Amino acid sequence: MKKLVTVLGAFFAVLLACPLSVFAAEGSKAPSTVPVWLCIPFAGLLLCIAVMPLVKAEWWESHQPLVVALWIILMVVPFAFVYGAGKTAETVLDCIVNDYLTFIILLFGLFCVSGNITMEGDFAGSPRVNVGLLALGTLLASCIGTTGASMLMVRPVIKMNSWRKRKGHIMIFFIFMVSNMGGCLTPIGDPPLLMGFMRGVPFFWSLHLFPVLIFNMVILLFVFYQIDKRSYRKDIANGRKPDIRKPGTQFRLDGLHNIIFLVMIVGAVILSGVLPGMSAFQDAAGNVRGIHLFGEVTLTFPALIEIVIILLAAFLSFKTTDKQIRIRNHFTWGAIQEVAVLFIGIFITMQPALMLLKAVGPNLGITKPAEMFWATGALSSFLDNTPTYLVFLTTAGTLAFTNGITTTLGTVPTKVLSAISCGAVFMGANTYIGNAPNFMVKAISDENGVKMPSFFGYMLWSVAFLVPVFIIDMFVFFL
Repeated sequence: MKKLVTVLGAFFAVLLACPLSVFAAEGSKAPSTVPVWLCIPFAGLLLCIAVMPLVKAEWWESHQPLVVALWIILMVVPFAFVYGAGKTAETVLDCIVNDYLTFIILLFGLFCVSGNITMEGDFAGSPRVNVGLLALGTLLASCIGTTGASMLMVRPVIKMNSWRKRKGHIMIFFIFMVSNMGGCLTPIGDPPLLMGFMRGVPFFWSLHLFPVLIFNMVILLFVFYQIDKRSYRKDIANGRKPDIRKPGTQFRLDGLHNIIFLVMIVGAVILSGVLPGMSAFQDAAGNVRGIHLFGEVTLTFPALIEIVIILLAAFLSFKTTDKQIRIRNHFTWGAIQEVAVLFIGIFITMQPALMLLKAVGPNLGITKPAEMFWATGALSSFLDNTPTYLVFLTTAGTLAFTNGITTTLGTVPTKVLSAISCGAVFMGANTYIGNAPNFMVKAISDENGVKMPSFFGYMLWSVAFLVPVFIIDMFVFFL
């Protein structure tokens, strides 16, 4: 019965993310149909991620690359029949070069550097300590990104709570707050806001979202404290105790020089947003210069610079850090390998769904902040939140508003821009695939013996605790 509920829940969730039909004019005056059935491989891959760990866990662990390759083929071949081999090759190559490559390189760099920093001391994972760690990680996310904060904080949080039996909820709220909500204050925090900055949204405009973030932090930290306090007392009652000889007297950080390499990576991300707007990186037509690969696919020089800096930071981090630190961190390559395999499948198979979104977005009749909040958020829960953000930002820019933030896409009212930004950043927490660090935190938690819920099991947590907060946000900030 539990498996059936998991299958049906994930299936209906995917249906919500895929419009039934759409007509779009892509580069021509005549409308072209985007067949909805091209989204089936994407839905199938999501179902595998949701169901296979429950029904065939060991088989799934060893055969993930084959399953992902199968779903990619099942998307690419029909796509080629509909759009032709050239368009298919261009679409897949553009996805790999301009989306997946920078995505996985950033994750890899942060994974490597954070794995070379270890935190040790006489801090037990008590409710108060955990609330402090979550609050710190959430605020840190806007400084070094949700991925950076997640990778930096996840191992210390797991280590401090290693003595506890009931700790899965800690990592769930970690994903809610550190891996998602905390990134709303700066363009560094989350890629959608970086895309907004590249299109004229002022760098520090996102600080307008600080009241929303603090409001949500207070609610979620209060709820978390009550849940964690109950679990903590049960663990204590069952005889579990942390191994602390001199409570509160010893604390140390090893590998702290790796903060330099984290700053390098953050700088690389900022450069990727700033350099494309500089004349030195543009040709006469205003296009960003780069290495031409195929059709209209170009690996831009700003992206190449970002990749080189991140890989250099990862290399220097390993060269300058004692391997004993990685041993104490229980560092392995399993988590990044799993994410790399699954997400290349997700990125490629979701292309038809993104085409549907781009085609249908401007014609949805969504104009009000509350509508923008829910539309952007619901789709960001299953699709990449960056293109989702851009679709609705573009839509808002075409609605002929006269007051608000002036962007290259048009004038967007502050409340509308706030709604789009919060929807894209906050609701990526609704599923494991809604934002890149979500699955990384899950994989590292699983690797370290923390029992995490299944794909749909996690969604039950988000529906129970996040959706009510989002409803309150709508009434307080977006109506």
